[in-house]
Amino acid sequence: MRFENRGRHAIDLLFPIALFFVFAASALIVLTLAADIYGSTTGELRVNDENRTALSYISEKIRQSDVKGGMEIAEVEGTQCLVMSAEYNGQKYATYIYEYEGTLKELFARDDAPVSLKSGMDIMAVSSLSMEKDSDTLYRFTTVDSSGKKASVLISERSVP
Repeated sequence: MRFENRGRHAIDLLFPIALFFVFAASALIVLTLAADIYGSTTGELRVNDENRTALSYISEKIRQSDVKGGMEIAEVEGTQCLVMSAEYNGQKYATYIYEYEGTLKELFARDDAPVSLKSGMDIMAVSSLSMEKDSDTLYRFTTVDSSGKKASVLISERSVP
């Protein structure tokens, strides 16, 4: 039996190599696009979470200490603060929530003690926090995150007469 040798052509070698490079380039492009989409999505979620987390924190603190007449917006050291008063063992205390140097802070102190805003506990980074009282029992809190996006929440005191 005699085998015939076919003539080898350059295309027999070049075609599989070219096909491999097309596949590799396509895979690289898909991976690059996927990484870019993932990065932008997680960045958006992080920025969204900054605002929502700060506003949720404030809302929860208000719900925890919702006492009739125990909440007000006051100015301390030139900064707007949410002041929530409470009484423990016959002694009056106040919780201050405010933005100080790009950080949401909380300070818990006796009502008659001097208050220094820089001694508050850091909660999280926020670019700004504004507070306003819309009515007797309705408060509006607005935060601005590191990318400049605003978010706000309206909270009502529930322990009103």
